[in-house]
Amino acid sequence: MDRLIQMEAFAQVVDQGGFSDAARKMGISKSAVSKHISGLEARLGARLLNRTTRRVSPTEIGTAYYRRARQVLSDADQADALVSSMQFQPTGLLRISVASDVGRSHLMSVLERFLAAYPQVNIEMELNVGDAALIPGHFDLAIRTGDLKDSTLLTRKLADARMRVVASRTYIEQHGRPETIEDLANHTLLTHIGHQDIGGWKLVQAKGKTIHVPPKGSLAINDGQTLLEAAINGLGIAFLPSYVFACALETGQVVDLFPDLVLKPQGIHVLYPSGQFMQPKVRAFIDALAAAFADKGPDVW
Repeated sequence: MDRLIQMEAFAQVVDQGGFSDAARKMGISKSAVSKHISGLEARLGARLLNRTTRRVSPTEIGTAYYRRARQVLSDADQADALVSSMQFQPTGLLRISVASDVGRSHLMSVLERFLAAYPQVNIEMELNVGDAALIPGHFDLAIRTGDLKDSTLLTRKLADARMRVVASRTYIEQHGRPETIEDLANHTLLTHIGHQDIGGWKLVQAKGKTIHVPPKGSLAINDGQTLLEAAINGLGIAFLPSYVFACALETGQVVDLFPDLVLKPQGIHVLYPSGQFMQPKVRAFIDALAAAFADKGPDVW
């Protein structure tokens, strides 16, 4: 028999002072209550109740057991209530893994609004570019860019980022402006480790054609914001997503070298574990992300 049911039957008998009232309280038959008590005493090897024709009372051992049983039953009720409440109200610790470029660029405003709306949620956010963090159990959700590897995680696309070739006016003044993609072979390229092939750039056009640009440069960085800073300071030409260079382009710190070049956008996705039940904190944050990305509009990303 279930240990908690036996424990509850015993506690109810003590509380109600008899088997009949305990049975009514539990919504089961008197014989079922008696069977639970007999099973409990047999399992423990001790008599827990003194039975007379007029009343039932706990033995000395039964009184000690009753106190602990009541605590256990209370803890079980609280555990059930916690799960029930978490089905509706976002609470608890939310662990997020975010591609560093996106995390630095656009998530602070999302976090500010989300934490204000759900004060019972605490967030741990780790910025990284690798896929090791996507092992199930390490994070509640992850935000990644580019082509996704096959996995058991579910995905939701948040937006598309425009990919552009950018350089600073300082670099152009010193080295000239490339007129064609082929001219890039004669310029210094800044390579993004993890996003671009270290053996050179692969510019994928909207129709699927890939233009390979041979490497020529001595600087490779695994962070888009730092790569942008290098481009702004005239260290070379960068190939970056719009969520990294958008502000710098607007302020004139960099220019789009090939504005008419149509390239395949880079997808921004949120990934989360599969399962029948999604925790409210995860669902709420994904919805907040989707709304924030939608509000920004395609030209920003």
